[in-house]
Amino acid sequence: MLPEASRFQLTPDLKICRILNGMWQVSGAHGYVEPDRAVSEMFRYHDAGFRTWDLADHYGPAEDFVGEFRRRFAARHGRQRLSEIQAFTKWVPYPGPMSRDGVERAVDISRRRMDVESLDLLQFHWWDYGDQRYFVALDHLTELQQKGPIKHLALTNFDTAHLRAVVERGTVIVSNQVQYSLVDRRPARAMAEYCQRNGISLLTYGTLLGGLMSDAYLGQPEPQRDRLITASLQKYKRMIDVWGGWRLFQDLLVQLKQIADKHQVSIANVAVRYVLEQPAVAGVIVGTRLGLSEHIAENQRVFSFALDPADYALIETVLARSRDLMNEIGDCGAEYR
Repeated sequence: MLPEASRFQLTPDLKICRILNGMWQVSGAHGYVEPDRAVSEMFRYHDAGFRTWDLADHYGPAEDFVGEFRRRFAARHGRQRLSEIQAFTKWVPYPGPMSRDGVERAVDISRRRMDVESLDLLQFHWWDYGDQRYFVALDHLTELQQKGPIKHLALTNFDTAHLRAVVERGTVIVSNQVQYSLVDRRPARAMAEYCQRNGISLLTYGTLLGGLMSDAYLGQPEPQRDRLITASLQKYKRMIDVWGGWRLFQDLLVQLKQIADKHQVSIANVAVRYVLEQPAVAGVIVGTRLGLSEHIAENQRVFSFALDPADYALIETVLARSRDLMNEIGDCGAEYR
């Protein structure tokens, strides 16, 4: 099992694992996932202490997998232990009219698929800030929270200015999910400080760049597009290109390998540990390709060490030579708009 340091008190009634199991990888863009095998694999993560799942309404069968896992878990252990499972979904509607009934129907669909009476955490995404009906959607979600179908509200890929606008209207937001890695440090520019002042946590994704931030790519030639076989690899290779390119990325991997060897861990462990140690970060989402590959033992090592000042200084020798993605792309989530 994981040490107590692996847990974070996100809300008074919600203590999460600081490494969340990301389920984007079951959406279909990362290879076929066999449903029965995937659900069986979820027990292995749970038994190892990785009990917090991150998913979305549009991640293929992810919500259905959670529902089936809960049913099998209850049959095996009793319904009284279902509270051990935390599953955070997202609602990602197309901008447009946001009726009370329409919002409630969307929430009810997720509840049915996940086999829960109330969603632990609903993370709301909005594609177009120019359509301000996201305020209307959030008002309806707040009403549903008060009624009971939602326990806590959160955002995903909101930038600092629009997160502030939501909070200043009185909506209680628990967390914001953003991209954060050694390559993409945009949250450190403004988001983290605002979140700390307002009691909001960050849940981060893209920390391992879809697997590029690993020992497997150290010393490797720049991969061509046909070698980037998942949606994640393609996405984060583009981020590396904007950040500084493959040669600079190799310099970063070399320094991370030196740090990893000192602590007897992996490059991926160092990358996750770095983000976990940043202000306002509650947890890092690490993708799970259920039934295809697993990294349970690898992820456990993240909680076996901490980075020291010498490690940070070594990392900074490379990061100081990179481009500022805030200037190149914009604040958190700008790449989606």
